[in-house]
This record gives sequence, structure tokens and C-alpha cells, in this order.
Amino acid sequence: MIIFIALLTILVSGGLTFIRLVRGPTTPDRIVAANAIGIMFFSLLILLTYFYHSDVFLDVALVYAVLQFADVLIMARYLGRKGTISDDW
Repeated sequence: MIIFIALLTILVSGGLTFIRLVRGPTTPDRIVAANAIGIMFFSLLILLTYFYHSDVFLDVALVYAVLQFADVLIMARYLGRKGTISDDW
């Protein structure tokens, strides 16, 4: 029951964060929202590992976490090279 509540909470907060991703007034707001959704998805995969008693979800979650970290570094480097942060992608 607790896992079901945790899954539901993650899904609801992910939906609210997606609204921030779409409506975010600035580019940094959108980047933070995308990163937060990625963390929620990672947490969802970890909970699914426990719920289904399968290690496959854990393997996928670890690979996803490494790719998400690389994505954040790439976005930071791109915005740092640009010099200014604007709303243009």
C-alpha cells in the first residue's frame, strides 16, 4: 500500500512539474523542471524494482541516471558558452 501511495505521489508531482516545464517563464526554469522530472522517473523505476521484484528495472534506472547526469552537464556547458541565458532555444 505504501509503494502504491509513493507511486501515485510521484506521478502527481511529475504532472505538476510538467506544467512548469511547458509554462516556465525562463530557460533555467525549464531546465530545472526537466531535471526534476528525470529524478522522479528515476525514483519511479526504483520503486518498480521493489514492486515487481525484478532487477531489470534497477539496471535501467542506473543507466538512465548516468545519461541524465550527462544531459545536465551538456546543458550547463551550452548555456555557459553562450554567455547569457535567454528564452531562445
